[in-house]
Amino acid sequence: MLLKGKTAVISGAASKRGIGRATAELFAEHGARLAILDLDGESAKEAAQTLPVNDQGSHIGLRCDVSNKAECDSAAQAVVSAFGKVDVLINNAGITQPVKTLDITEADWHRIVDVNMTGILFLSQAFIPNMRDNGGGSIACISSVSAQRGGGIFGGPHYSAAKAGVLGLAKAMAREFGPVGIRVNSVTPGLIQTDITGGKLTDEMRTDIIKGIPLSRLGDARDVANIYLFLASDLSAYVTGAVIDVNGGMLIH
Repeated sequence: MLLKGKTAVISGAASKRGIGRATAELFAEHGARLAILDLDGESAKEAAQTLPVNDQGSHIGLRCDVSNKAECDSAAQAVVSAFGKVDVLINNAGITQPVKTLDITEADWHRIVDVNMTGILFLSQAFIPNMRDNGGGSIACISSVSAQRGGGIFGGPHYSAAKAGVLGLAKAMAREFGPVGIRVNSVTPGLIQTDITGGKLTDEMRTDIIKGIPLSRLGDARDVANIYLFLASDLSAYVTGAVIDVNGGMLIH
């Protein structure tokens, strides 16, 4: 059990077929106590209740709009009150929008950037003090292959920009907080089969996409969860500021 005795917070983890939920389930299997944060508070509580309980106590689910700093601070206070200390933060919450450059409205831009990038700043700001005061921790931030290749399948240019910003933010935080024992890394998934992509991916699209993936399959939420587990655990004790691709070879660089 790689996370026995550890506490972890995962944002965007209520969706049943999402990366966050798969990560929460995997972390619980490895002994962690979880706080699930999601815009849908009731679903977050329900998700927490489905996880296996360990000797650290029950898991909790809370509403949190990561683009709202006050809600991030409030969620952090609630988690610290319940757990005492936080060892792992998985900045997983994100949204996408498949539009082209000239169709992006001001509101679109702010919504996509606020959730995908600013939310990572706000949630990290909320939990870093607790990690710093308790000897360190691990933060993992979700970016995307879209940030690396200048576009994806379901994300517009504003999505690519936000996800690219995540990479810079995570590297800067890794450099700043390494001396106090906080590691910060990024994960760049390719096309992962989740609720977000499920209704938009036709059989024809799937076939065409797989032609460009050396491992000849689309990714599953568990594929990303496994990398989050590595980054959360002591297996990655000397890894910080890294960007780990999970794309089946869609982008090799």
